[in-house]
Amino acid sequence: MLDKTYPYYLANRPQQPNADLEVRDKYSGRVATRVAVPDARAIEKAIAAAVRAAAPMRAFKPWARQAVLEHCVARFEERRDELAMALCVEAGKPIKDAAGEVTRLIETFRIAAAEAVRIYGQTLNLELAPRLDGYHGYTRRVPIGPVSFITPFNFPLNLVAHKVAPAIAAGCPFVLKPSEKTPIGALIIGQVLAETDLPRGAFSILPVGGAEASPLVEDERFKLLSFTGGQIGWDLKARAGRKKVVLELGGNAACIVDGDQGDKLDAIVERLVFGAFYQSGQSCIGVQRIYAHASLYEALKKKLVAATKKLKAGDPKKKDVFIGPMIDEAAAERLQGWIEEARRAGARLLCGGKRQGNMLEATLMEDVPRDAKANRLEAFGPFALLAPFDSLDDAIALVNDADYGLQAGIFTDSLEHAMRAWDELEQGGVIVNDIPSFRVDNMPYGGIKLSGFGREGVRYAIEDMSEVRLMVMRRRS
Repeated sequence: MLDKTYPYYLANRPQQPNADLEVRDKYSGRVATRVAVPDARAIEKAIAAAVRAAAPMRAFKPWARQAVLEHCVARFEERRDELAMALCVEAGKPIKDAAGEVTRLIETFRIAAAEAVRIYGQTLNLELAPRLDGYHGYTRRVPIGPVSFITPFNFPLNLVAHKVAPAIAAGCPFVLKPSEKTPIGALIIGQVLAETDLPRGAFSILPVGGAEASPLVEDERFKLLSFTGGQIGWDLKARAGRKKVVLELGGNAACIVDGDQGDKLDAIVERLVFGAFYQSGQSCIGVQRIYAHASLYEALKKKLVAATKKLKAGDPKKKDVFIGPMIDEAAAERLQGWIEEARRAGARLLCGGKRQGNMLEATLMEDVPRDAKANRLEAFGPFALLAPFDSLDDAIALVNDADYGLQAGIFTDSLEHAMRAWDELEQGGVIVNDIPSFRVDNMPYGGIKLSGFGREGVRYAIEDMSEVRLMVMRRRS
């Protein structure tokens, strides 16, 4: 069960001046709990506290940072069921998916704990000419300073973890704005962090609205802004000033099924259905575009439609439910509108398409026009389109004919085709013989084009949150 109210966290300490933010059960629509909302003065205090904490965090030894992260791992393990239910309620995430996200939260903190004590530098050979005899160079990484984070609603635990855990490992104080639609997971993380001996001011977690979060974007005392969300990220980047910015802004992920995969269709369909419809398709790398070789297109379509129709929708708290609610009715109404727009333009509805409130059926379409929103934009819901191709060149062109470039997948037994996909697909990552929705929390993750820039993944985030500092030493003899 959720607590009746949750505080926000200011400079490591819980604050409960009000309970103004209602958090609703996304399936029932009822108020599930209430959260304290900070005002502008609290936001300023949080930033000032992070600035004061920069030196103590820099001095906080790697073994001590590791101990904090290991404490979090242990406590998250103890609170698995609570965390999963919080996700299920506040995000409408089916309980199996919620349990999986808790596992990834734990894995991300565990990876960060290991990385905290192996942030290495280099020894440089500077003796490149006779005049440089006796000179030696050394580098190490030092924390960049206070950082700000803004996270979305769809992974309220693990996308927070991908910012918070590397910040602790790197030695950076942070101020986090979780989505006001799904703040509970971040606040439970705050409860656990408050149990540790992190320096005062090392963290603040402030569930404010987007308009109130402007200081987290614009304040020059922050040295980095890391944002995960929609295309508003480009506006945030323009307002961020001189600070470093990392953006992960979504995608419309494509998956190629090569012509040599005819005997593997059942296994491929299982993965495609998962990739397209897990957590109601609300994933930046959810499978949105499926391109199948013409020789197996009809067989794949038949199996895919049959498997999609079998998915059970309903209350996400039930273990046999696969399709839960979208985050709100407006999101479901938007995507249903795109589906209808595509149908009017000539697309064929293979299954799904109906909506009740924020519950949208798992939907498959074919013959979706190239310029339809359902093809060009990020669906971010339970929707996928199918199209055939005749050659790998055609498939690559179809995938690349997109404004996004986060991750893509290809099922193939040809090493040549796999390598060509890696060479030619305009994506941040290419997944061979699995769906583009695949992610392990230590791998570099991020995209190009409208998908943003920079890479998450614990070690890569630590690099963004640290700077290289050089020392040159002259040996005197």
